[in-house]
Amino acid sequence: MDAAGVGGGARHRGIARRVAAPLAALGGVAAAFAYVGTIDPNEPGHYPVCPLLRFTGIYCPGCGGLRSAHAFIHGDLATALGANAAAVAGYAVFAVVWVVWLARSVQSRPLRIGLTPGWWWAVGSVLLAFSVVRNLPFGSALAP
Repeated sequence: MDAAGVGGGARHRGIARRVAAPLAALGGVAAAFAYVGTIDPNEPGHYPVCPLLRFTGIYCPGCGGLRSAHAFIHGDLATALGANAAAVAGYAVFAVVWVVWLARSVQSRPLRIGLTPGWWWAVGSVLLAFSVVRNLPFGSALAP
């Protein structure tokens, strides 16, 4: 049958089914960003304080992430980077992976992220270095 016939409708339903998961993931992320964009994390009392920061005074890799997301959603990239540069890098990685996931879903191909252990160690090492440096006097520019 042609695209205008019953076969075309089945084809569109198949595509809709395949892209449902990437679109649902994007919807969840968009909802979270919309909430953080609406409720300012710079105003006390809206979000819990990081337990590591509260009890030790040490910034974890996620400290400043909500302030970063709030600035990012409002288009203030400099403030977002200042609040948590690693989070901004994470937003970029998510965007790239999401686009690849969506494209592969449309093509009926699974998304496989086959990172070797070396890559995971590298990512962990970068986050560890980021955490250490942002807590040292010379790395105060990385602190939220």
